[in-house]
Amino acid sequence: MPKIKIFIEGIVINAELYNTDCGMKIYQSLPIESIINEWGDEFYFSVPVVFKNDHTATKVVKAGDICYWPPGRALCIFFGPTPISTNDDPLPASEVNIVGRILDDPKILKKMKGSKNIRIEDAENALMKQNCNSKE
Repeated sequence: MPKIKIFIEGIVINAELYNTDCGMKIYQSLPIESIINEWGDEFYFSVPVVFKNDHTATKVVKAGDICYWPPGRALCIFFGPTPISTNDDPLPASEVNIVGRILDDPKILKKMKGSKNIRIEDAENALMKQNCNSKE
């Protein structure tokens, strides 16, 4: 499973994408930079990927799940309840493809509400950039 780094307001969050067709299509589109939208404890943002619901499509998700939402052509990162949740678990607006998960504590995202920009990179490329910058 490819590891990725999510950058929001100078904070780096470790995550991974699953080896599904949708997950790999997202991975191949990296790096992704987008504007964050919020819906309760969910960040969602447009990505340059078009994909239909696949075998992972569900409305049952948990905090830390990274999902692709086909109607919005968006990635969703869930970290708590959404406005339509009936308990502490997130509930997406409609079915999403589960494409990955946050490896760090997803609660850190609660502190980042109100952030405007997000960047997602392949973890290896992010590490190479960091090493190159530290040698300068």
